[in-house]
Amino acid sequence: MSFYNICKRVLDIFISLSAMIILSPIFVAIVIAVRLSSKGSAVFKQRRAGKNCEPFVFYKFRTMKVDVDPFGPSPKSGKDPRLTKVGKFLREYSLDELPQLFNILKGDMSFVGPRPLYLSQMSEWSRRQKKRLLVRPGLTGLAQISGRGGLTREEKLELDVKYVETTSLLTDIKIILATIAHVFKRKSIYEKRYSQAEETRGEKK
Repeated sequence: MSFYNICKRVLDIFISLSAMIILSPIFVAIVIAVRLSSKGSAVFKQRRAGKNCEPFVFYKFRTMKVDVDPFGPSPKSGKDPRLTKVGKFLREYSLDELPQLFNILKGDMSFVGPRPLYLSQMSEWSRRQKKRLLVRPGLTGLAQISGRGGLTREEKLELDVKYVETTSLLTDIKIILATIAHVFKRKSIYEKRYSQAEETRGEKK
């Protein structure tokens, strides 16, 4: 294991554990709010693709109603009828992602890396795009600070590969600082575009 990977893992463990202890009252408050606002578990669980294609159970605070398709497209606005009132607030301030601190502590994820995607999506990627699976998926990444919901699927994958090819502690620190700024500004929260292929089909109609 390289010096970079050792440092990154040590920081992941220290920061995630510290954050869970400090934020524990917020965790409790969110769990209560989600349970009171709608039926179902407060925590959403789903199998996602991890490092080297290994699947893992991904955690989020539930933001949608329990009867919606868990593999459906991401909401394009806060008016999406699938979102609960509490879920809309959690998404807009990225609080729904807090349970991923457990994923980071367990070693499924890191603070910085490509976002973990559905296992079914791996078959759609090119050989180059699959390079994103060479590292642990992250709570945030280069794609999230470079446009997030305003990027197409293909653009996000390319940024994920760029991160893998140029990764360093300095890059990780820059991404974390930029992510904090984006959260407070609530920039590009919702998905505006999905894929270049879909946009091309739409133009031809």
